[in-house]
Amino acid sequence: MAEELALPTVVARMWGREPVTRRGPRPRLDLARIVAAAIEIADVEGLAGLSMGSVAAQVGVATMALYRYVGSKDELLVMMADGAVPPPPERGDLAWRDYLAVWTRANRDFLLGRPWMLSVDRLTPPMGPRRMLWLDRVLAALADTALDEGEKIRAATALTGYALADASLVLGMRPADAEDGVGGAAGYGRVLAELLEPEAYPALSGAVRSGVFEGVEGWTEDSDFVFGLDLLLDGIEALNARRS
Repeated sequence: MAEELALPTVVARMWGREPVTRRGPRPRLDLARIVAAAIEIADVEGLAGLSMGSVAAQVGVATMALYRYVGSKDELLVMMADGAVPPPPERGDLAWRDYLAVWTRANRDFLLGRPWMLSVDRLTPPMGPRRMLWLDRVLAALADTALDEGEKIRAATALTGYALADASLVLGMRPADAEDGVGGAAGYGRVLAELLEPEAYPALSGAVRSGVFEGVEGWTEDSDFVFGLDLLLDGIEALNARRS
């Protein structure tokens, strides 16, 4: 009989697989309430305002009391990165390519709604139940293709990475976020035009001076997102055609 795998503590807690003990006083809190309080703080103040102390104050306990439920702040961040994720979009009767487009856009949009997640997402590969629902749904859509299981996982990873990268670009290019006049695509282009020497950067310098960054809202219009997404989906579709 195979030996049962000992799950990492934070993973066991997210999945409700941590051993239950009957000893000691009855818990005053539950993990879901702690994670919800931490997410509420991060939504308002960002990760800069998040600490074990601020979460403890939010739920009305002493800081040390939290460690009965969460081993560390890093563990809490991992749980937040899963707990803040909404349910994946329903597929309905969409074709696999159309669903992947909807899925990737929804993935990007919930990151835009909670910018603090862009930092947390890089801490660890997702292992929580909410994230796994997203992966399950995209794999279910790709079941309609001829890709093998490894290719399906890699396709999902590529789409997730694109959603993350696009959300980072959109937030970084927002003019309202800049205090020095460099914000937005136009400002970014002006800075590059000043810095780039045509002899050292001939191709990039020519592109910048052609005005590629001018005339769009942050160089992050919906058409920019769709352009990159279509490149990925075209690649998946071409691979599917080869496998068929």
